[in-house]
Amino acid sequence: MKEKVYDFVKNIPRGKVATYGQIALHLGNRNFARAVGNILHGNPDPEHIPCHRVVNAQGQLSRAYAFGGIEAQRRLLESEGVVFKNEQVVDLSVSKIILEKSSTSY
Repeated sequence: MKEKVYDFVKNIPRGKVATYGQIALHLGNRNFARAVGNILHGNPDPEHIPCHRVVNAQGQLSRAYAFGGIEAQRRLLESEGVVFKNEQVVDLSVSKIILEKSSTSY
């Protein structure tokens, strides 16, 4: 499961985000969202596995972002052009990736 999460995250384009639930659903079970978060917290290579592009279902940044905290996550996302509603919430209507049904297990 870990490698599938990392592979998914590697494919989130710059300027977009995915939610933990989207990734979990792609893996076959929306209830895996917390497990996705735990896996990303242990990301061995944040430079190549851009876990800063993953937010919760409301678009909130991760308070537990392991690679510099919430401020670092926001800076990285802003530098990629992600649109925010407020200081800690991404505007998902603009910045959330849209997955094609044929490329997912939904």
